[in-house]
Amino acid sequence: MPHSFTPPSAGDLNYLKSLNRSTVLSTVRRHPGVSRADIALRTGLTKATVGGVVQALVKGGWLREGELHARGGGRPGRSLHLDGERHCMLGAEVGVKGLRLVACNLLGEVLASCHCPAPPTDPESTAVRLAELLVALREEPAVSARHCLGLGVAVPGPVSTRAPILSLAPNLGWVDVDFLALLRREPGLPAGTWLLDNEANAAAFGEFYFFEGVPPESIAYISAGSGIGCGVVSGDHFPVVPRGHQGLVGEIGHTVIQPDGSRCHCGNRGCAETLVSGWALREALDLDSEASLGDAVAARAEEPAVRALIQRAGQALGLLLLNLHHTLNPSMLILGGSLMQLGEPLTGPALDYFTSHQNDLLRQSQSVPVKIIADGTFTAARGVAAEVMARSAIDI
Repeated sequence: MPHSFTPPSAGDLNYLKSLNRSTVLSTVRRHPGVSRADIALRTGLTKATVGGVVQALVKGGWLREGELHARGGGRPGRSLHLDGERHCMLGAEVGVKGLRLVACNLLGEVLASCHCPAPPTDPESTAVRLAELLVALREEPAVSARHCLGLGVAVPGPVSTRAPILSLAPNLGWVDVDFLALLRREPGLPAGTWLLDNEANAAAFGEFYFFEGVPPESIAYISAGSGIGCGVVSGDHFPVVPRGHQGLVGEIGHTVIQPDGSRCHCGNRGCAETLVSGWALREALDLDSEASLGDAVAARAEEPAVRALIQRAGQALGLLLLNLHHTLNPSMLILGGSLMQLGEPLTGPALDYFTSHQNDLLRQSQSVPVKIIADGTFTAARGVAAEVMARSAIDI
């Protein structure tokens, strides 16, 4: 069973069928209301191929037919939409500060959710607790009657590219954890596709996959929470998330931006996380794990030292944005994660630094857009549910 979403390869026996299914589904997802003939025109597939794929997807509850629409001089065709009534996917994030779960339909709409703010302890106990919450979520009225395509779990660290194992979660102290195996011990969980992925990669995939309309060519999602991570995604009918040899692509929180700086949880000095992360700001403000970082910053906003601390964190975040812009050059940058709740005192200096230091190598008049997700509580959980949908579409 694949541990994270990967597109099929040309060597797979059912490659062509998978390609055609995913092509039709992504076309309908991006252009709701298209007809069979429209899909053929947009994709280059034959009308016979599109007709066969659509028939199977309608029968399987992935697509639904709508009204007849007349075409200029041609036969009228029925509009096609994703069917949001029959299937669901479960997504869960194991975060440093708690567990977050969602059940989504094929449109990416959240049917039910759960946020357990108790920080994870050891992997075994966390798996037991997460399984209990997943079973309860599956029994919610909006979810229980649906066919569940599977379960995705997002974790706060790199996932091995060779096996579904969390290699390291430095802010939890977990090393080489086969978390899916721990979950499989628990009763009542759904069959189908099971995935494990890094939380920033999952969030990036979801923002791209469920993008309203045609998504940008590529996006980079920066997850700014207890730690700092980044996911990058691009592609057409098969979105691709680069992962690297050891799954370390996007670990921008552990890039060194201050040589000989403070000690990071990973063991190095001067990592970005020592300047802009939830744990670093908590340490600087002398907050315990139960206190709200947002409330503490708001209450002490007039203190010069606190203002300077948040401004420095914002500038460090802007530096990360700038480095991503100049190294990966994504079409869109997205800022998310719990630190976005700090608002303008953090994001203002970040955006100021980013815009004022861009080196417009191509002398283009338009800058790269930056989107801010103010409340990203369920972004990663929804994103890994999107990965389940994409993988399931291949395996139909």
